Amino acid sequence: MAREVDRKVRARVNRIAGQVAGIQRMVEEDRYCVEVLNQIAATRSALDALGVELLTRHLESCVLGHGSGAEHSRAKPMSREQLVDEVRTVLSRFLR
Repeated sequence: MAREVDRKVRARVNRIAGQVAGIQRMVEEDRYCVEVLNQIAATRSALDALGVELLTRHLESCVLGHGSGAEHSRAKPMSREQLVDEVRTVLSRFLR
């Protein structure tokens, strides 16, 4: 299951990279500003969806699964209070 989710996340990142490359081409081709802005909006939406997916996975594995052995292999050991602070920080950055 985790490998399937990882595959989907990587595919989503690749699509976003393609969207950004498309924006670059549009700018280089001097495309109509509204078309570029529409593509930027679509890319921002895709980035937001990716962020929600990653945040959900973090909450499920690293926060709710804290201490169960389900944490990410690179997660540093933290107390509950430190985990809450980390989530608060990442949410405030993500929601800007």
